[in-house]
Amino acid sequence: MNTALLLVEIQNDYFANGRVPLEKSLEASMRAKSVLQAYREKKMPVIHVQHISTHPNAASHLPCTKGADFHPNVQPVKGEMIIKKHYPNSFKDTSLLNYLIKNQINHLVICGMMTHAAIEATVRAAYDLGFICTVLHDACATRALEFNHTIIPEHSVQYAFLAALQPQYATVLSTEDFIQRIGVHAPIATE
Repeated sequence: MNTALLLVEIQNDYFANGRVPLEKSLEASMRAKSVLQAYREKKMPVIHVQHISTHPNAASHLPCTKGADFHPNVQPVKGEMIIKKHYPNSFKDTSLLNYLIKNQINHLVICGMMTHAAIEATVRAAYDLGFICTVLHDACATRALEFNHTIIPEHSVQYAFLAALQPQYATVLSTEDFIQRIGVHAPIATE
């Protein structure tokens, strides 16, 4: 199985002082950094997905802003693919599918921001396109949502969306379990 790490929207706007700060985004980015280090150590493909808002009323991820930049914990290095997107689904109107086909990648290890939006949309699209998906739950972050005048807490949003993905659309693992499975002794960053 040819696998790639897909880091989705780990961008400054989702962190403290950003335009849309998420709960536990720093912790999730540290876990993503651990997996990224493991992939780099094994010289496995890494893909960074960057959301750039094009909607006229967009409040975040605006072009040419610090908020749209990748967070320092997961900065791309030379040789790593960068995909720019404008929708929650990382495949929609991007070169992601072509890149995966060209490189014969059939398994995606996915983490990033926001679990209830870009992560869910990307995983479901990948599954529909025939990819095997693994989601690293503790390397993903989301926020509380409101529906029908009720606030749904962040942890409930996180659990509900991850539960909806497993088992049909993805295997959902912790970062530590995944790193052990690929046989790298990378420390799991927690702060």
